[in-house]
Amino acid sequence: MTSEHEDPFHHMAVDHVELYVADLASSVEWFTDHYGLTAHADNAQEAARAGARSVALHRANIRVVLTQGLADDHPSAVYVAQHGDGVGNIALHVPDATAAYEEAVRRGAQPCERPATRDGVVTASITGFADVSHRFVERSADIADDVLPGLRPVTGRAPALDSGLAAIDHFAVCLEAGMLEATVDYYERALGFDMVFEELIVVGAQSMISKVVQSTSGAVTLTLIEPDLSRQAGQIDEFIKRHDGSGVQHIAFNSADIARSVSTMKAGGVSFLHTPGAYYELLEERLTVRRHPIGDLRAHDILMDEDHDGQLFQIFAKSVHPRGTLFMEVIERAGARTFGSGNIKALYEAVELQRQQDGPVT
Repeated sequence: MTSEHEDPFHHMAVDHVELYVADLASSVEWFTDHYGLTAHADNAQEAARAGARSVALHRANIRVVLTQGLADDHPSAVYVAQHGDGVGNIALHVPDATAAYEEAVRRGAQPCERPATRDGVVTASITGFADVSHRFVERSADIADDVLPGLRPVTGRAPALDSGLAAIDHFAVCLEAGMLEATVDYYERALGFDMVFEELIVVGAQSMISKVVQSTSGAVTLTLIEPDLSRQAGQIDEFIKRHDGSGVQHIAFNSADIARSVSTMKAGGVSFLHTPGAYYELLEERLTVRRHPIGDLRAHDILMDEDHDGQLFQIFAKSVHPRGTLFMEVIERAGARTFGSGNIKALYEAVELQRQQDGPVT
């Protein structure tokens, strides 16, 4: 429990991310076959009563819950009808879920679910951005850190590949124009986040504004992006149109060896965005790579950048979403705590190139 004078958000971390999906079986297969996660719990016995079927998957410190609505009015079914598959809840582990909920509401957060205890786990929920919520999760000392209320352990088949993915690094969020400042203010005010990075990204005739907010623990990071309406409409506008509103554009998974992870995942069928060869020629001029040979980065289309604390390496998977929206990222941090000045721009240049090649999504 949190003491009377302790900040209830100080030890916050990502507990799990819940995706609402239209086809649970294929979604489970996708995460297990391509990302090396293993199913470890589900609510099969209670699904009919709950109005939704859920499966929890994990790998190292990654926990993903996939939920398919069985009733049309279940929140997951309503979400999928509007957006397609996507992130509906980013759950936050805290020492005291009740204290975190009450303090967030006191600071202006909209309550969703009041604190409740089940299976030794205390949960409570508030709104986040758009229709994505945050579930506070508190487990007593004798409860395993992957136990979730209403889900029972199952024996999942062994993962098809050893992806090397270890944790959730951050979430990238596309916001409708005019929402960025209010969203930054909300996380600073209601949850005590700090803004740790900001950048104006110009890609051709397009422009977008990015601000990164992070929990005081440094363990929860949101990259918030809105389009610049003074410029030509581009991929952020297109995401918002296809997704039908603001939402999570990508989830970043951390790896200790990105070259090995990417090589393994490519062999397992994951397709990544291509990086033009000129990127690596310019990279050699502006940075000294300390972790991976430039030839390895080029061979795997891996981006590289640095901040004041060290270097980071990133790559972005092609979206397999029917609407071309949600996709995944793999990132390795060699000391870097935030984001460099070049990779976000490089990402959006790569996404723009892919968007032009693929043509419109119908």
